[in-house]
Amino acid sequence: MKIKLASLVVVLFTILSCNSNAQTKKLSLEPKKGKAVAVFASGCFWCSEHVFEAVVGVEEAVSGYSGGNVKNPSYELVGSNRTGHAEAVAVFYDPKVVSFKELVDVFFASQDPTTPNQQGPDKGSSYRSIAFYKNAVEKKIIEDKIKELTANKVFANPIVTEVKAVSDFYEAEAYHQDYVKNNPNQPYVKGVSIPRYNKFKKTYKGKLKPKS
Repeated sequence: MKIKLASLVVVLFTILSCNSNAQTKKLSLEPKKGKAVAVFASGCFWCSEHVFEAVVGVEEAVSGYSGGNVKNPSYELVGSNRTGHAEAVAVFYDPKVVSFKELVDVFFASQDPTTPNQQGPDKGSSYRSIAFYKNAVEKKIIEDKIKELTANKVFANPIVTEVKAVSDFYEAEAYHQDYVKNNPNQPYVKGVSIPRYNKFKKTYKGKLKPKS
């Protein structure tokens, strides 16, 4: 009984925390010299962050919100699907080790890009699939990947991923960062995030960090 009660308290605390109205701050997408940054939205950022941080060459993935029209949105506001934002990750990486093209491969390999405003059990525009680009070269890489996946019939249904220019990125509240790593026994993490990550690991052909 005590174990069950303790688990319930943890779940309730998580829910209450996720409904916090704490404001967020814009994250600079200006990388350090010799480094680069990419932004992707592919459903719940807990899992997306965990996926990208496992890739060799990625130095950090930050959970946040992008693609919307409201300044400093909170988790609750974004979850209301009224701000235009999607849960996203800013991926800071070493382009000498991993390329933008490879990150695009990771992006498509770790999600179902054919479900409009949905990823797995999560529904709403805040969970839609978006690949952001900073320039014409990156845009073409994304579009070429979509054409390749479509031609090879990798997915049974049409890809609905949005291809958009990078916009303001707001870093999510602190408790969202490294969420899977810090909360391995949280019910959603165990039931959704980890299975999604493991599915990605089985199919991805690129290099992943040891013990990831």
